[in-house]
Amino acid sequence: MNAGKLILGVVAGVAVGAAIGVLFAPDKGTSTRQKISKKGHDLTDDLERKFNKFVDTFSRKFDRLHDEANDLAQEIKTKADEATNRFPNEKKL
Repeated sequence: MNAGKLILGVVAGVAVGAAIGVLFAPDKGTSTRQKISKKGHDLTDDLERKFNKFVDTFSRKFDRLHDEANDLAQEIKTKADEATNRFPNEKKL
């Protein structure tokens, strides 16, 4: 599932929950709206924290993979240079 669909699903869920909450709320309208607003902010904050955690984790893994790829490329280059030096009279492709 891509991030756009996930965010849309969360927003739709919040909207439906808010509408149902207003319809069945035992409290006054003002109190209910305040509760809904607070819950919406709480959900938004939670979603933001989870998204930031995901981005941080992805970034760390990407950086590690990038470093490993660079190390592997350097190792291949070193071995190719060693092989070239071992057989200096051979023609290069």
